[in-house]
Amino acid sequence: MTTTTDNWFFSAGWLSAARRVDSPNYNPRPASSPPALIVVHGISLPPGCYGGGEIESFFCNTLNADDHPYFGEIIDLRVSAHFLVCRSGALVQFVDTDSRAWHAGVSRWKGRENCNDFSIGIELEGCDHEPYAEPQYAMLNRLIRALQNQYPLIQHDAIVGHCEIAPGRKTDPGPAFDWSRVLGSSANR
Repeated sequence: MTTTTDNWFFSAGWLSAARRVDSPNYNPRPASSPPALIVVHGISLPPGCYGGGEIESFFCNTLNADDHPYFGEIIDLRVSAHFLVCRSGALVQFVDTDSRAWHAGVSRWKGRENCNDFSIGIELEGCDHEPYAEPQYAMLNRLIRALQNQYPLIQHDAIVGHCEIAPGRKTDPGPAFDWSRVLGSSANR
């Protein structure tokens, strides 16, 4: 068990400050690939809607395809992230950080393929063209500090958007995300 600067602690890859919701969408991380990268994502389900439980349902394979036409398009996807930061700043964890969440898909960072192998995925409840909420930036920065304390290979230049590891395929967290408000991030994105 490692205590972070916020008196949060990790136990078996689970962060004490997060509400735990176990996703089945993960597998073991390769032993030679400790976390060295944070990937920031944006998600809203249905698109542009916030505050429902659909993201949790999606990551747990319990989304009801009849609830919205878009859900029928994604119902067979098996994805997850390690963390979700809700609009309110609430923090949810779906996969322990020592395991491999399925968030990045086909991806590449600094010449390394398969970013899921060596990254932590953080979803922010939001969409590309709508500003993210102040509590989300505050929680994201606290979470980044905790992760860097737990995994020293995660340096400031290793905090990237999904769009940076899957260019042309992904756009999140999108142009509305203010990188200058992210701990250690370069504002020149």
